[in-house]
Amino acid sequence: MFNKLKISALTLLLSSISAFIQTIILSFVVFQIYGNLDLSIPFLLFFITFLVSFLIIYFIYNDVIFNKIENLNLLVKAQLQKEIPNTIFDLEEVDAITSLEIEIKKLAQERQKELEQNRNIDSYRKEFLGNVSHELKTPIFNIQGYVSTLIDGGIDDPNINIEYLKRADKSIDRMIHIIDDLETITQLEVGVLELELERYDIGQQIKDVLEQLEFQANRQNIRLQFPKKYEKSIFVLADKFRIRQVLVNLITNSIKYGKKGGKTLISISQFNEQIIIELKDNGIGIDKKHLPRLFERFYRVDKGRSREQGGTGLGLAIVKHIIEAHNETIDVTSIKGEETVISFTLKRVE
Repeated sequence: MFNKLKISALTLLLSSISAFIQTIILSFVVFQIYGNLDLSIPFLLFFITFLVSFLIIYFIYNDVIFNKIENLNLLVKAQLQKEIPNTIFDLEEVDAITSLEIEIKKLAQERQKELEQNRNIDSYRKEFLGNVSHELKTPIFNIQGYVSTLIDGGIDDPNINIEYLKRADKSIDRMIHIIDDLETITQLEVGVLELELERYDIGQQIKDVLEQLEFQANRQNIRLQFPKKYEKSIFVLADKFRIRQVLVNLITNSIKYGKKGGKTLISISQFNEQIIIELKDNGIGIDKKHLPRLFERFYRVDKGRSREQGGTGLGLAIVKHIIEAHNETIDVTSIKGEETVISFTLKRVE
């Protein structure tokens, strides 16, 4: 209704201006022909020209311009509705031209967002391909070097033949681990890898993982602590195998980058229908600038030390995807040189 009132007001204004101009011109012509001018004639001329002008302008504006604008407006709105399903269109408060301007601006903003996203994706793709090639290149070159040495006569030297074959085998294992981890991430991302949810005691699982990693922690002179107050069973609904991957990855990282004589404390807290598992260590810490990218594939805070410690560079990326596949969250805070705290949530059940 408001739109029609604005259209009518514009049409009336244009008709009045047109009728006024025409009345002046026609009155002047009549005066020139007859030599005098009755006051009723200008009023009659104004009424006739106003009526004619109104009909012509209304037809041109409404049937030609306005209808085309409305059709274009509907097309833009339909396109936006596809791209932004939850968009609410309130066209009763603005006229068709203003509405069209608003929708076109929205469409332009969406296109700009898409361009930015595409640029980011392209940049990420290039970085990812570079990282994959770099990670695979090292074991491939190692294997090539060992095999070439054996072919050139090393196979006949008992001092090196078995040793070089073992090193080559180790490099092959590294390649297999990288490929397996990449496959796992891809399956988690596209939803091909379905979680096998079950009810189990998360406290007991943490104890089992700590026992498995105890020898590795002792070699680094790092204490793994899990308070006895968690002796009581704490049940969660999760994929037991995948959560074990999460715990092994996080605790292993804590050991690798911990300080000699340091400690890693694992704690559990409950919040409504969730439990929060927290791993806190007093290791080397992580600079704030690295935290936003910590869970990216192949991202390494300290590249030299990371490769020296082994691993594929995909562990934390897998951790993040597993937690998100459970529709849960993971968070990390750290103070460089002091501590790192990583926490994630799981669904609690009785």
